[in-house]
Amino acid sequence: MSHPKVYKNAIEALKDVTSGSTIMSGGFGLCGIAENSIEQLSQMPIKDLKVISNNIGNSGRGLVKLLKKNMISHAYCSYVGGNPDLEEQMMKKQVEVELIPQGTFSERIRAAGLGIRAFYTPTGYGTLVAEGKETKTFDRPCILEEALHADFAIIKAQKGDKYGNLWFKETARNFSPLMAMAAKVTIVEVEELVELGEIPPEDIHLPGIFVQRIYQGSDYQNDIEFLKLNEEAQ
Repeated sequence: MSHPKVYKNAIEALKDVTSGSTIMSGGFGLCGIAENSIEQLSQMPIKDLKVISNNIGNSGRGLVKLLKKNMISHAYCSYVGGNPDLEEQMMKKQVEVELIPQGTFSERIRAAGLGIRAFYTPTGYGTLVAEGKETKTFDRPCILEEALHADFAIIKAQKGDKYGNLWFKETARNFSPLMAMAAKVTIVEVEELVELGEIPPEDIHLPGIFVQRIYQGSDYQNDIEFLKLNEEAQ
């Protein structure tokens, strides 16, 4: 029996994303990115997207597909290295970038998922990061950082069941569970869509309550991974 959370493909799952939407996108570099969802977004007639992601793509792949089509107006990220497309648009002022220290980045997302409106942190005090933000002294000066929310979260898991319970493979988990909790609608693509009960309860990394839509992805690539053998051990 089909489940209302299960969608046929990325086209159906993303059909109500509109111009001006705020989108969280899981992944660290190219590890754990929602490739099918990103590809579908790149084909849609939308613009002025506000994207929250660690590095907005890398090496010409991932969210760079949206950058190249000038679909992103605001980028919230913690790393811009290795992304010449983002650097170019930053310099031309085609995209507004808020560079956030990585610990603060993940905590702002986590705060949104837990209903925490804001928090104080010493990270960034006395730097450009603190400009325009409230400060308060505890054991040391801190700045006030507000939670990061999104309309949609697009994430990828290795395995998921029809109720949205997810299992991520190793470090591909990264920011994805936090993003799923911080968005109004979480859209998940999985390499394996299984029946309820096929993922042992103790192995569930994200419970299905945080997932609104799930679909079976396809055509995944791993161009940045290489097998290295120790010749002396052979």
